[in-house]
Amino acid sequence: MPRRRIPPWIGWPLLALWTYFVLSFFANAMIFHPSPYPEGAWDLQHAFDAEDVWLEAADGAKVHGWFVPAAAEGRFVTLYLHGNAGNITDRRGHIEAIRNTGAPLLIIDYRGFGKTPGKPSEQSVYLDADAAYEYLLGRGYAPGQIILHGESLGTGVAVDLASRRPCAGVILEAPFPSVGAVAHRVIPFVGPFIVSGFETGQKIASINAPLLVIHGDQDETIAFDLGREVFELAREPKSFWRVPGAHHNDIILTAGMTVYEARLREFQQSLP
Repeated sequence: MPRRRIPPWIGWPLLALWTYFVLSFFANAMIFHPSPYPEGAWDLQHAFDAEDVWLEAADGAKVHGWFVPAAAEGRFVTLYLHGNAGNITDRRGHIEAIRNTGAPLLIIDYRGFGKTPGKPSEQSVYLDADAAYEYLLGRGYAPGQIILHGESLGTGVAVDLASRRPCAGVILEAPFPSVGAVAHRVIPFVGPFIVSGFETGQKIASINAPLLVIHGDQDETIAFDLGREVFELAREPKSFWRVPGAHHNDIILTAGMTVYEARLREFQQSLP
């Protein structure tokens, strides 16, 4: 019996479609790279006298985080939204710096990260951030006391939240206009067709709060000019801190803890 061959006009489109779906699957899987419990330095909780908090998102999902008291009394509280990898225990430098400015902070793990069960997605991390914001309101903080501080992927979460909810100010550390824009740098032209989402560039102008953008000029993960693009799209008042020599994960180390804390204090003092 003769073998039936697929005509080229059918075979090539099928191969292209299959390749697209395979690449898209792996690209989207790489957006989130969580470290679930017990991975991580969980003894850090005691070092900062952090309080375990469990939040409930609008869809009923449970979200774990730490509420960390400040080292001194201040006017603001920070909601810290971390990047796409690890968990809250990997943010020791940021926790230390923020609490030293006099701002207590709530830091959460998205679904699938740390002790938070579930699987992360773009929409689920937005819901997780909403739950954290509501928790701070329930704890007695006014919107005008809440600083949203996003790191890497967390900048997209922070911008989405700030575009919908009032806050005192927004700090974006290594932001990007969209996942597609980052993908374009990896696979020119094709990348944005494979992976998309976190459209910060479309939302940033909706923020009605003072903005501080921080970016290392040697960032190999999210190019420096992408952070600059986000800054240019934002409304005033805004400021940009270029950290010379800093890569994606060593901004505090490169700038120095003292300088980093001073920048955060300067931003806080500029807020009404």
